[in-house]
Amino acid sequence: MDPEDSNPLSCRAFRAPSRPAAVAISSHRNGAPRAKVLKRICLAALLLFGPPLHHAGAQTPVIERDVKATAGRDSRVAIYTSIRPDCTSGPLPAIRLAAAPAHGTVSVRRGTLKATNVKQCLAIEVPALIAFYRSVRDFTGADEFQLEITLAGGRKEIQDFRVTVMTNPAGGEGI
Repeated sequence: MDPEDSNPLSCRAFRAPSRPAAVAISSHRNGAPRAKVLKRICLAALLLFGPPLHHAGAQTPVIERDVKATAGRDSRVAIYTSIRPDCTSGPLPAIRLAAAPAHGTVSVRRGTLKATNVKQCLAIEVPALIAFYRSVRDFTGADEFQLEITLAGGRKEIQDFRVTVMTNPAGGEGI
């Protein structure tokens, strides 16, 4: 057996959020690119498309959210809480800003979620984390950011937020 066959060099598909898979190259015996060339191609793909979103065996789900915001004002973009089957609060998730917005800021505040008829719970009041986006004062247009949410038990998810910032997202005259 040829040593090249027993230790194949490969470059898995790289996928960045909102981009298709870009590279899938493997080195094999017949007509294979040399190892240095393959490493350069993989490095170029990594720099161009970013790191893979998941590792073998552990896939991190990516959730895309489209939100509207008013220029210069806080806009609630998400609420995070944990409700157990017995209607008590569970541990709150950890939230990390994975990619900052270019034209604004993201903040997270503690609050209380008061709700009725959620799952089997007729009336609940549980702690929550609320994520807000605020654009710079006179900005209108598109912005985006990314949050990494770590849930109880260590499970993670990535949330991509696409924000449309307008002077008045309701479309009225603000009367």
